Amino acid sequence: MIEKVVADLKKMFALKNDTREGDVLLVVSDRIFFAVVTSIERDQAKRDEWWHVGLQLLLLPPRNTTWTLRTPQFTGQEIFTMGGEPHFIAAIDFWAGGGKAPTGSEKPAKRKKPALRVIK
Repeated sequence: MIEKVVADLKKMFALKNDTREGDVLLVVSDRIFFAVVTSIERDQAKRDEWWHVGLQLLLLPPRNTTWTLRTPQFTGQEIFTMGGEPHFIAAIDFWAGGGKAPTGSEKPAKRKKPALRVIK
């Protein structure tokens, strides 16, 4: 079931191959929502490569949480389970459509004059 939902969402969203702090995530579990990555820290207690991924869940009300995940789990490479429930998370690539990420030093685009004018 979740596999079909994820396949449909991959057609709708451009997803990144990696995840970094500040990325907006698409989260699929028992519902679909968004989250912002607030931190990614290595779990030193485990021998394998596990990470504490801090998330601001964009729900009502918003919630902060930390999930301990392996790299393929928080980069959209696999569907995983937590508490017996399937989950999928991946970062959204907002600039995949050919646009560039804003740098802050770009000048705002000139506004075009409206095609219609009010004549009194």
